[in-house]
Amino acid sequence: MARTPPPFAGFEWTIAWRYLRARRAEGGVSVMTWISLVGITLAVFALIATLSVRSGFRAEFVDTILGSNAHVTVYASQREDEFGRMVRTFPDFDERAARVAEVPGVTRVAPLVKGQVMGTANGRNAGVEVFGIAQDDLETIPRIADPDTAQGDIARFSEGVAIGSGVARELGLGVGDQIKLISPDGAKTPFGTSPRVKAYEVTYIFTAGRYDIDRTRAYMPFGEAQLYFNREGVADELEVMVDDPESVENVALPIQRAAGEGALIWTWQDSSGAFLRALEVEDNVMFVILSVLVLIATMNIVSGLIMLVKNKGRDIGILRTMGLTEGSVLRVFFICGAFTGVIGTVMGVVLGCLFAIYIDPIFSFVNYVAGGGVWDPAVRGIYSLPAKLQWADVASAMALSLGLSFVVTILPARRAARMNPVEALRYE
Repeated sequence: MARTPPPFAGFEWTIAWRYLRARRAEGGVSVMTWISLVGITLAVFALIATLSVRSGFRAEFVDTILGSNAHVTVYASQREDEFGRMVRTFPDFDERAARVAEVPGVTRVAPLVKGQVMGTANGRNAGVEVFGIAQDDLETIPRIADPDTAQGDIARFSEGVAIGSGVARELGLGVGDQIKLISPDGAKTPFGTSPRVKAYEVTYIFTAGRYDIDRTRAYMPFGEAQLYFNREGVADELEVMVDDPESVENVALPIQRAAGEGALIWTWQDSSGAFLRALEVEDNVMFVILSVLVLIATMNIVSGLIMLVKNKGRDIGILRTMGLTEGSVLRVFFICGAFTGVIGTVMGVVLGCLFAIYIDPIFSFVNYVAGGGVWDPAVRGIYSLPAKLQWADVASAMALSLGLSFVVTILPARRAARMNPVEALRYE
């Protein structure tokens, strides 16, 4: 009794390989194969490049938020002070900060004094948001206390102010220069409130990585900020950092309870959640659109296989009369189509990974060719186009491309398998 050969036997691979090496007389098949290969390669490359840029943009955006802003902000509800004025400050900020610091998951609590002023130097003006903070707390902010991107000595912070690189660029300042801060809420006089004007030495210039932060923010020693903004003995809010910012909602309520009566909270997800949700929707839409491009590219495999089946009709008839089963014929042409999909997917993955790894020199070249100004940080918020290669994104792109390549190959392969050998040889 003859033994049935196993699926995808050696002779099936041999026949498929001979068909893939098209002769000159079958140049059309070869052209369609190359079109399919290039199309799948470019589609997979575009998909991986888009996914990596998407992941990099979100990671950079979130990192700049978490690296330079509070994970949770505790602020006071409106109350009446001893002079009958409506204020929103914490007179007992030390006690509240101590209680919040005991909440599991909280890594740091820093009282802040905040105010908006006008900074002026060298005949230029710029709006500046001043954060009054203790030096020990400032040194724990990752994106601010980064010696690789900063200028000056953060240890001299108590001797002056720290300003963002955008503020320094706008006002033409360097470390050691003087910046004049003007606040409309100054000293109280019988004739009204006079603006407060005071000059400070710039002791530290930081780069947080976000244009809007570097362009508007400055830090002032906490005690000096209390005097400058008429906040003697009080703090405007508490800046809270947690060990797991992505799950900040789990500690938000315990923080509010620990902060005590009249305390309200605002998390980083509350302030940036709408943007992140919009980014997620855009990511999903882009994935669907690029998936359609992959599908269109794989459809070229169908055209190539249909032409191959038509040209090889005589061969199919001869192989069937020699005893080749329908399953073997199906697998032969399935290998022909799947081989194109596999090679195209591999090449697309390689190109996509190289793009994500070397995006900085690629972007620099594009910027040079375009004459500069391709990426405007004032619009995008961050200074460069980031890319983060995640193996989950690569795996999803490969699964999508290979899956579509295998599925669309089945129809023409099945057509070849069901071809009647008598009809195929009738006119031969």
